[in-house]
Amino acid sequence: MTMLPQHRSHIQTLQGSTKIDVRSRQKPLRQLYDEAPEAAWVYDRARTSASEVAATHPIHGHVICGENFPVEVPVSVHKAVGGESDFPCPGEILAAALASCLDTAIRMIANIMGVRLAHLEVKVCLGADVRGTLRMGNKVPVGFQSAAVEVEIKPETDLPEEQLHALLNAAEHSCVILETLRNPPTVKIERKVQIAKEGLPIEKVE
Repeated sequence: MTMLPQHRSHIQTLQGSTKIDVRSRQKPLRQLYDEAPEAAWVYDRARTSASEVAATHPIHGHVICGENFPVEVPVSVHKAVGGESDFPCPGEILAAALASCLDTAIRMIANIMGVRLAHLEVKVCLGADVRGTLRMGNKVPVGFQSAAVEVEIKPETDLPEEQLHALLNAAEHSCVILETLRNPPTVKIERKVQIAKEGLPIEKVE
């Protein structure tokens, strides 16, 4: 599967305009965050929408990733729990988040270290016993119970193996998604429940 033309064009425009130097791009940001730590906070967002897939339809959905350059993704429930698996399922989107975060972390660290990469591929495999989500007893937990990551990396020129491992160690340390999975935050859920009363919906927030 290839990128959408508008996304490929956007990346190629940045890629071909000037040589990208990550260190110089980060320098003013580091200075800003040193002077104003609160400016370092970012909030990544995604949301689902019922505009394309009716809320009454149980095995597909529609998620919009990002705000500055939003990408809309059709979502499928996995076959293992009664869906179709004909579009990415949420677990695959989570795997994609980890793979893409580690991939870009490696690219940025390589740029900072002056290492030109000839090949880079990150593969992620998440494993779950779906009996948990199907509520088949209390002994099987809900969620992924295994996670495996494989990184294939090759520099354009010969480098000491120690240098490549140092690059990968730094990238793992800087990978937000990887560190989030290793040290998960507390998730706060706000419920906005609309209750129909005498024909008028009333919004209830919990």
